[in-house]
This record gives sequence, structure tokens and C-alpha cells, in this order.
Amino acid sequence: MFNDIGPLELVTIIVLAVLVFGPDKLPKVIQDVMRTVRKIREFSESAKQDIRDELGPEFKDFEFEDLNPKTFIRKQLDNDELGLKEIRNGFDLKKEMAEVTDAVHSRESEAPSASSASSSSSASGGSGGRVDMTKKPEEPRKDDRPPFDADAT
Repeated sequence: MFNDIGPLELVTIIVLAVLVFGPDKLPKVIQDVMRTVRKIREFSESAKQDIRDELGPEFKDFEFEDLNPKTFIRKQLDNDELGLKEIRNGFDLKKEMAEVTDAVHSRESEAPSASSASSSSSASGGSGGRVDMTKKPEEPRKDDRPPFDADAT
């Protein structure tokens, strides 16, 4: 219920309670608060049981915690009927990324023929078939004007 209250906050609440209610009235106030919390819990459990009874026997496994979207999605993704575990286990991200990297660097799993290797190295300027994909800014000439952007003005 109070999972996010730290020790310093708890001490602050106790000190404020002693200051506001006084040490003589504080035990009675705590009893009243605890009695109210118990009644609210009993009312809540009674309402949950009434809803389960009204839904009928086909909803006997119904849990109100399942109405939380996070819990619902987690429960559906852990369901074995969908086969998501097999899909998740069958997908190897490292292998897929290695294949993409090889494709980008034009390395095939089979060795390319000598004629295609010589033509690719001569076409790319002798860089061994590697293409420089880094973006280098062009040097502006002295008489060039900056591009005009009508939306920016």
C-alpha cells in the first residue's frame, strides 16, 4: 500500500501526526484510521465477490488485476498458444545484423569470382570494394549564397 514511502518520509509523517493530534489523542486516531481501512477493504472484497457471482461460472478464473493493461499484455505475451516464445527464440539478432553488415560491405558468403572483384575495385577507385558511407560536408564556394528557405523567414 505504501511501497513508495521512504524512512525519512515516514519519520516526517509521524512527527507531523504527533504535532497535529498530540501524544494523548494519537493512539485513538490511529485506531480510527485502521478501522476505516479495514472497512474499505471488506467493502472492496465484498464488491469483487458480488461481481464474480454475477458474471457466472464461465468467469470463475477472472482476476481484477488482469484489467491492468501491463498485466494483461504480459499475460498474453507469456501465453504459449500464440507461439511467441518460439518466434522470439528463433530470431537471432546478432546473426541478422552480421548478414546485414556483410550485405552493406558487399561481402558474400561465397567467394566472388576474380573478374567481378577486379571490376569492383577499379570502379570504386581501388578501395577494395568498400564504399565510404560517411557524410562529408562540401566546401562552399565564395560566391555561393546559402539556400533560401521560405518557411523559415
